[in-house]
Amino acid sequence: MRNYFDQQLALLKEEMTQMGALCEDAIALAAKALAENSPALAARVPPIAAALDQKERDVEGICLKLLLRQQPVAGDLRQISAALKMITDMERIGDQAEDIAEIVGYLEGCGEAHCALLSAMARAAICMVTDSVDAYVKQDVALAEAVIAHDDVVDDYFSQVKNSLIQMIAQTPANGGFALDLLMISKYFERIGDHATNIAEWVIFSVTGVHKSEELNKDKVM
Repeated sequence: MRNYFDQQLALLKEEMTQMGALCEDAIALAAKALAENSPALAARVPPIAAALDQKERDVEGICLKLLLRQQPVAGDLRQISAALKMITDMERIGDQAEDIAEIVGYLEGCGEAHCALLSAMARAAICMVTDSVDAYVKQDVALAEAVIAHDDVVDDYFSQVKNSLIQMIAQTPANGGFALDLLMISKYFERIGDHATNIAEWVIFSVTGVHKSEELNKDKVM
């Protein structure tokens, strides 16, 4: 019985890894579409988002089978419940990549300076997503904590983009609509970083049994 459970748990981790890879593909493709001003590339993002939706359902099915049929012990139960939380964030990452692609579909370029910042922001967000899923598969708390710390990098990029766009509007008010589109794109990248942070926090819970929100509440009480 335990051998079968371990096989299913390995399958769960494999499906999570594949879902993480789809997230990376969606973000990278949306960022490339932006950098190359390519509606054709942007049009390839929605099918990836749809594949993420299907993966979410697949992982839910595996988790429910493990919960209902195998009666997992505490450590295994945490891994399964964490996976159920993580896939929600991963599916939303796909949605936000799709939102970026939608804007790129009608955006006419983004300017060299802004593209450089947004491309760097996208790379940082992809790194967070990759490492957060890897941390789950390896049950690596240190890597999950590094992901959480790296969110400051993505937030800093967002501040840089925002300040740059404020200057653009001040210098050329007619570009206000264009600047708002770029601000929305940067906000979606920033939210992707937040979702990767959520994933990392659930990884820590799966290993330690303590979620970051519980630690914050404990600190407030003390």
